Amino acid sequence: MVMNKRIGFIGCGKIAQIRHIPEFAASQRADIAGYFNPTASRAEQMSAKYGGKVYSSVEEMLADPSVDAVVVSLANSAHAPVTIAALKAGKDVLCEKPMATTISECEDMMKAAEESGRLLLIAQNQRLAPAHVKAKELIDGGAIGKVISFRTTFGHSGPENWSIRPGLDTWFFRKDVAAMGVMADLGIHKTDLIQYLLDCNVVGVSAKLSTLDKKGPDGLPIGVDDNALCIYRMGNGAVGTMTASWTYYGREDNSTVVYGSEGMVRIYDSPSSPLQLIRREGTVVDIDTEAIQTNDNQTFSGVADAFLDALYSRVSGVMGAEKVIPAMRAVFAAIESSSSGKWIDIPENA
Repeated sequence: MVMNKRIGFIGCGKIAQIRHIPEFAASQRADIAGYFNPTASRAEQMSAKYGGKVYSSVEEMLADPSVDAVVVSLANSAHAPVTIAALKAGKDVLCEKPMATTISECEDMMKAAEESGRLLLIAQNQRLAPAHVKAKELIDGGAIGKVISFRTTFGHSGPENWSIRPGLDTWFFRKDVAAMGVMADLGIHKTDLIQYLLDCNVVGVSAKLSTLDKKGPDGLPIGVDDNALCIYRMGNGAVGTMTASWTYYGREDNSTVVYGSEGMVRIYDSPSSPLQLIRREGTVVDIDTEAIQTNDNQTFSGVADAFLDALYSRVSGVMGAEKVIPAMRAVFAAIESSSSGKWIDIPENA
């Protein structure tokens, strides 16, 4: 008889509360071992709701031999040190995005996974969205011919309206904790997604990251970017744009359009259909799939199932860190490009 995997949750913020914990709790293949959160009351709330122990520290959880794997969903600056500690303690890890705050931290995480023989997955849930999976099948199958260009966008009104502690003092706005702004929060999603859809990496970038509107409790501009606009050159020669914004007030935009020599695919871009295939002669094929998750409409993401698949098969799968780290290189290259005003090549991604 195969025993259920026992999962510990390090961080009980908004994404853990609305996605990770409920999805693992609903699985027939997982048991909740327990929780740690810097604000203990949040861990206690999750324990009361879903069962499981409240740990007094990360170290206590990692020392518990009954914990098979952990989900790390702390602030960005804690991702690398906690993930590395968990891997060294023999735990498989699912870490929230962004993977880490520097490329060297990302590489250290990869090294720790390799040396420990444990699995490291990054919660890039857009790879699992039904319309993205189907769009990739269409692109891979030649439905739009040779990919020429693309535009991909992720924008909403900002984390101060959504995080576990809403308000202008959210940690997302603090450079010392978040390190990066919308580029790491939303831009990483679409950077990783376009690499997934086109099955190749970003190999060069020109970018402008700006703080256009967001202000902190003191009324001064926040210390991280609230808008990012990137031009990406892909390994297959395609060139397109990636836009991320925390200042889309009114309605969230989570759309992608891929343009090919024989047509295009519109993903979460049309109000009439989550996925459209538009052929070169103008024929429109609406493909019915599940709508994209939004902050206001959280649906089943598939992240827990993907992690559990990896735990049982010992294959990292579509969210394996080795697949995600090229997107992190592109994020850091975009930051460098914005700072320097120069085009930045990414030879490691070629």
